[in-house]
Amino acid sequence: MDKDKMEYDVIIIGAGPAGMNAAVYAARYRLKTLVFGEITGGAAAKAYEICNLLTYKKIRGFELSVKMKEQVTSLGVEIKADRVEKVSLGKFFEVKTHDKTYLAKKVIFACGTEDRKLEIDNEDKFIGRGISYCATCDAAFFKDKVVGVIGGNDAALTAALLLSEYAAQVYIIYRKDRFFRPEPAWVHLVLKNKKIKPIFNSNVVKLVGKEKLEAVLLDSEKNVKLDGLFIEIGSIPRTELAKDTGVKLEHGFIETDSEQKTNVYGVFAAGDVTNNALKQIITAAAEGAIAAKSAYDEILEESS
Repeated sequence: MDKDKMEYDVIIIGAGPAGMNAAVYAARYRLKTLVFGEITGGAAAKAYEICNLLTYKKIRGFELSVKMKEQVTSLGVEIKADRVEKVSLGKFFEVKTHDKTYLAKKVIFACGTEDRKLEIDNEDKFIGRGISYCATCDAAFFKDKVVGVIGGNDAALTAALLLSEYAAQVYIIYRKDRFFRPEPAWVHLVLKNKKIKPIFNSNVVKLVGKEKLEAVLLDSEKNVKLDGLFIEIGSIPRTELAKDTGVKLEHGFIETDSEQKTNVYGVFAAGDVTNNALKQIITAAAEGAIAAKSAYDEILEESS
C-alpha cells in the first residue's frame, strides 16, 4: 500500500443502519474500519417514529441515529462527514474525497437513497422557502401554519403525523383514490387525526409564490393555500459511485448475493441501495452485518 495514504481494512460508504451496523460488526472482527456518511442515520434519521424495531416500542428517527453513532464510535470506528467523490479499483481500493485519498482492502456501499423531486418549476427556488423534503428537520418552523404533504407512502403519512403536532392544518395530496401502500397502522392514525385532511386523485402541477411558497395548483385546477410543502414521493438509489467500479445493477439497485457480495471482488453492498425486497431498518442492519462478515472472511482467506 501507499504509505502516504491512510490505510484501512474496510471502508464503508454510508452511515445509515446498514453502514453503521456493518461498522459495528467490522469493529468486532477487529478490522480497521472507516465510515463515510454525510447524514448519520441516513433516511432513518428523518423518521417521525419507528415502531417496528425490536427493543423499542417506539423511537424517533433522530434519537435512533444518535444511539447508532454513540455505539459505533465507542468501538473506535471513525465516522467522517466528507463526501466521497470517487472509488477506484486497483490492487487496493482508492476512496477519494475532495482533498484526500484513502486505501482499503474492501469496500461496502451502504449509500442508501436520495429524495425524488417533483421536477416542476420553482421547486429548487422554494427549497428552504416553503419546500422541504424532511419533516423531522423542518416541522417546527411551521407552528400554527398550513402545510401540505405530497405522497401516499409510509414516509408521507408519518410526515403528516409529525407536522400535525405543529401545524394548524395538514393536507396530504395524493394521486390515488385512497391510501393502499402504507402500513395500515399509519393509515388509521392519519384518518382519525382531525388536523389532517387527505386530498385524493390530485397532483401538484404548479408552485405559486414570489419570494416563498404561497400556494399550490392541482391538476383539478383547485388552488390550495400553503405555508409549506413537504415532498415525500419516494427515493432514488445512490449508485453513482458503485457504478464506477463496474458493479451490476438490477432495476437501478446494486445487485448482491446472499453474502452481500457484488459481481466485483472485494465490493459489497447493503441496505436500501441494494436489490433487496424489503426496505426497512432491520433488514438494512442485517445486510450490513452480513457484508462485514463477508469482508472479514475474504481478508482472512487472503492472509492465510
